[in-house]
Amino acid sequence: MKTILFDLDGTLIDSTDAIVESFGVAYETFGRIVPEEEAIKKLIGHPLDVMFMRLGIASMEANDYVAAYKEHYRLISRQKTTLLPLAREAIEQASRIATLGIVTTKTARYSEELLEHMGVMHYFQVLIGRESVTYPKPHPEPIQKALQTLGKEASLAWMIGDTPMDLIAAKEAGVEGIGVLCGYSTHAELLAHTRYVVRDALDAVKLVAKIG
Repeated sequence: MKTILFDLDGTLIDSTDAIVESFGVAYETFGRIVPEEEAIKKLIGHPLDVMFMRLGIASMEANDYVAAYKEHYRLISRQKTTLLPLAREAIEQASRIATLGIVTTKTARYSEELLEHMGVMHYFQVLIGRESVTYPKPHPEPIQKALQTLGKEASLAWMIGDTPMDLIAAKEAGVEGIGVLCGYSTHAELLAHTRYVVRDALDAVKLVAKIG
């Protein structure tokens, strides 16, 4: 049986408002000017410490900002996160043809809580988050760990994600990647790392079913 691994932000869920708001709170906590919203959005998908450092926070301070972010995110994430259009249908259809997993740079515990709240966590046999691995995407370790946990082969696995990091990790892990345009990257950015770029997760699942 095939394996389908999904990214979360921009692939199955929209938590943009919660992420941007939590970044704002973190900066305000330390008396710093909040970056432009678009600058934050462009980095979604990277680990939080990397996002803060790329937005100008010194590496030795980044963990303090991450802690402030998480404290606020935990309070608002359920209210300000939704499944993307057709994501539920994508998950349901995928569950009929494959074993499912989540591979995300979000915290695994928060991710599991969100998916439970949305009523879809039971479809997934594994969830690999930032704290589950030493090296996050684009390193292949998160995908490799998901497959190892499931006891599945890379040759029969697919990774569906909305950023180059998802697709680079897939390629390095020997997994076929599908880029989706419902998230934070352009067609050209995704096409540089995969043969397959489609509109959303449902189209990606249909493609897996078609290719076999």
